[in-house]
Amino acid sequence: MSTFRSWAQLRECVLASTRVFLADLGHGLLAVGHNSLAVLGLAVLSATFVVGGRADVRGTLEAQALDWLLQRQEARSTDAGDLFDHGDLSAVDRATAVDPSELNRQQSVVANWLSRRYRVAPEPVARLVQESWSLGRRVGLEPTLILAIVAVESSFNPFAQSSVGAQGLMQVMTRVHDDKYEAFGGNHAAFDPLTNLRVGVQVLKDCIATAGSVEGGLRHYVGAANLSDDGGYAFKVMAEQEFMTQLLQGRSVPPTARLPVPPVATAQTAPAVEPELPPAQAPAGKAAVKPAPVKAAKTAKIAGAGSTGAQVALVQ
Repeated sequence: MSTFRSWAQLRECVLASTRVFLADLGHGLLAVGHNSLAVLGLAVLSATFVVGGRADVRGTLEAQALDWLLQRQEARSTDAGDLFDHGDLSAVDRATAVDPSELNRQQSVVANWLSRRYRVAPEPVARLVQESWSLGRRVGLEPTLILAIVAVESSFNPFAQSSVGAQGLMQVMTRVHDDKYEAFGGNHAAFDPLTNLRVGVQVLKDCIATAGSVEGGLRHYVGAANLSDDGGYAFKVMAEQEFMTQLLQGRSVPPTARLPVPPVATAQTAPAVEPELPPAQAPAGKAAVKPAPVKAAKTAKIAGAGSTGAQVALVQ
């Protein structure tokens, strides 16, 4: 019995000693933690006063923090999943495109032909054809004439630019007609297909009104109003329009149909095979009617637009 009591007392003593040790250890750690927190808080407070008193140090720290935040934002935005998780649902509203099935029969025939001829998607071409019909009704111009100019000028490339600065689908001289782009937000609107089309049609209408005829208006449009030769520009536009007119009449025109040779080019080749007469026998004014080089007329584009497509085709 005495042995049992001694073991029980020993166990109680051990437990009591353990409780005292743990209690002392906890109080000690708490005291150290309080002191450490106090020291840390004092250090932070001191650093805050130092940084707050020096604008250069504060600016450096703010810049570093901003850079870190921007890097983190960029890293998240470049994640492959985020490219689709944060898509722009309004993008389809900004696209210049329409389903060709929404066009009427005439518009659909022209749109499909132009799409195959110039190797561009049918949806954006369909939208341009639709807009050309609408503009043609409003200003009294044939929509096929508008589309023919687009074809000759830019081959339906809305971002085309000529060497003299004509831009967009209808190659409007943006710096000359910058006032017409003010209503659309500025000159950069020249690369919006529908805006360029509307401005180009307005310029074309003014040119035709000034010249009094479509052919004369085309010469004004390309900047050859005061030149003896427009390099075949008007002929080429009207020939392209004729293709579309034939389509609307139910005729078959292959997309690869080639434009006929302008009469100017044929006339210039005649003197090369004509026997040269002695000066005494030459008709009066022979030298005066000698045709001027075609290239001189091709580079002059100072009026409504510049024909990027026409320049390339005619120089060859």
